[in-house]
Amino acid sequence: MNIKWSKHITSAVNPEGYPESELPEVAMVGRSNVGKSSVINFLTGRKSLARVGNTPGKTRLINFFSLEDKMLLVDLPGYGYAQVSKEERARWGKIVETYLHKRDQLKLVLMLADIRHKPTADDRLMVEWLNSMGKPYIIIATKADKITRTHYKEHLLEIRKTLDLLPDVPVIPVSVTKNTGFDQLWNQVLKVLPELFPRDDGVNSPV
Repeated sequence: MNIKWSKHITSAVNPEGYPESELPEVAMVGRSNVGKSSVINFLTGRKSLARVGNTPGKTRLINFFSLEDKMLLVDLPGYGYAQVSKEERARWGKIVETYLHKRDQLKLVLMLADIRHKPTADDRLMVEWLNSMGKPYIIIATKADKITRTHYKEHLLEIRKTLDLLPDVPVIPVSVTKNTGFDQLWNQVLKVLPELFPRDDGVNSPV
């Protein structure tokens, strides 16, 4: 998949600030240190579309990115960062929950989980939310370069078991550093939204 151009269009904390758009939206959720900004840059082929910070938990807004005016990629505030107050975590949670439940344009959720670690209680709660919404979602197992390929299967199985995922929920290992998992991830996105980037001959293509 070659995204010709992408750009940040707005940031918001509530529905009044969401962009007025009918484009399909793909939202990204995950813990505050799981690498969402890196994956956004990975998906769009940009080095700095989303800022990659050294301090987790700094994204406190919903950020909307346009991909060729065909879809919006939506970065939701990370959850689970311990070094903020309970009140602040609750506020972030409300921002995320409101978007997930009220945004009709939302068509797919990409949930990020660190492949090296067992998913947390916050991760399990997020999956429960997604299941209750009935929206399709994909699990992205980030930082796959930190383990050997021979250990992929056991780590992916642990993610599936801990999150109690249905068999049809994809779990895709991704390494931004080694540039792996890109085509597999886009293939899964386009299974849900095949009309986004059709081929010139009229046949939808995942890559």
